[in-house]
Amino acid sequence: MGTFKALRIDRTESGQTVAPVAFDEADLMPGDTLVRVTHSTVNYKDGLAITGRSPVVRRFPMIPGVDFAGIVEETSHPGLKAGDAVVLNGWGTGETHLGAYAERSRVKGEWLVPLPPTFTAADAMAIGTAGYTAMLAVMALEKAGVTPEHGAAIVTGAAGGVGSVAVALLSRLGWRVMASTGRPEEEGFLRDLGAAEIVARDELSKPGRPLGKERWAAGVDAVGSHTLANVIAQTRSNGAVAACGLAQGADLPATVMPFILRGVSLLGIDSVMASRERRIAAWDRLARDLDKDKLKALTTTIGFDAIVPTAHTILDGKVRGRVVVEIGG
Repeated sequence: MGTFKALRIDRTESGQTVAPVAFDEADLMPGDTLVRVTHSTVNYKDGLAITGRSPVVRRFPMIPGVDFAGIVEETSHPGLKAGDAVVLNGWGTGETHLGAYAERSRVKGEWLVPLPPTFTAADAMAIGTAGYTAMLAVMALEKAGVTPEHGAAIVTGAAGGVGSVAVALLSRLGWRVMASTGRPEEEGFLRDLGAAEIVARDELSKPGRPLGKERWAAGVDAVGSHTLANVIAQTRSNGAVAACGLAQGADLPATVMPFILRGVSLLGIDSVMASRERRIAAWDRLARDLDKDKLKALTTTIGFDAIVPTAHTILDGKVRGRVVVEIGG
């Protein structure tokens, strides 16, 4: 047992504090597997946790960080052994279970997924929970029977973590991708990822008609609120929309008209508690369907000390694509 570097959130009478600490391995939470964390990432949820803008953290003190990649150091789980390269997404890490912004993490072995051999740990966190969620959304659209032959796909929040990976995935799978963003300066970036058309955020973010002109057959929405309502209202007959975020809001000011007049399906995407089988399937698909050159183009790498300022920046909507955090060697 020893100490290691970690970022810790503590609750105070005036709110919460966030600071790097030397954390004692003996104070890690129960689990059958100890992982040496090498890489993590900064997701929108991490930004909410670190800034305290939303009650993501439900236990204090807390080490934030909802996903990591690393190497198994010790385990009693029958499906793992020391030296295995693994990935973790969700399962309450960074919320109720001590999270990823630390050089060590003790977790349940069933939460871990083998790192696909085509990816490095840095690649895995360039994908992260955001990219894994995007893949789950694409898989849900496929299960709903929507294909590129039915029309275009709209991706909202396209310059963000989920959106940028969704654009890259859908375009490679043959979709004509319409990318919605409030950052017109990112048009070149989005077209390089595979977007065929840019849709201004204002077209979707304001109150709209309950049933609009049919513009796309599928959607991946990480925004919620009026944006999701307008995406649904403009989806073609028998199309589907995968909802996985709430950057604009958690409300859904919509009507039932698209559902009962056009047969549109709204697909909820839960990445936190998805089964291990679905996780492995998603990571296998990412290894096969995600262009690694495009992944590199949408990724920025930071050090441990930049986690907190990046958490603020991501909530301000100023982060492009994905952010990898180098935690330890």
